[in-house]
Amino acid sequence: MHQQVSSVIFTIALSTTAAAASAQSRFDEEFDDKDKPWTEIAVQMPSPPTAENLLPFYVSATATQTFAIDAKSLSLGSDGVIRYTLVSKSAEGATNISYEGIRCQSFEKKLYAFGRPDGTWSRSRRDQWERITLNAANRQHAALAKDYFCQEKTVAGKVGDMVDRLRNQRPLSPS
Repeated sequence: MHQQVSSVIFTIALSTTAAAASAQSRFDEEFDDKDKPWTEIAVQMPSPPTAENLLPFYVSATATQTFAIDAKSLSLGSDGVIRYTLVSKSAEGATNISYEGIRCQSFEKKLYAFGRPDGTWSRSRRDQWERITLNAANRQHAALAKDYFCQEKTVAGKVGDMVDRLRNQRPLSPS
């Protein structure tokens, strides 16, 4: 009987030690995550945008196009990238659709694909990360990052928060 009790105590002690070691290992992994190189997740193309899901946003007084985000396509990946479908229209009525990403941590953008009239996607030949510029010519990415998606180098809330800001045209800070 004494040997059985000792065996049970030993088993409990061993499992407690294993659980503590596992918890420490998880803590170490989470703590050391910032030292690991960033990796992008695999991207899934969204459904084509529909007019009722488009959320227009202000770019600048000198913009020659209007811009909108498809609310249904807006997502935040586990890699910290905010992905969305952008619809731009010229004054003459030409429409461009693109699937893009913004990475707040590095203030970069990436163009994944272009939308075709039949609702399919054509992969971009230039799908690398590029610094977001603040110039007037292509200010739509800066407007999204600074006004709706990012606070400094971090993501500004959850997807629902971003959609609400776009829907209500309530930027993070005045432009």
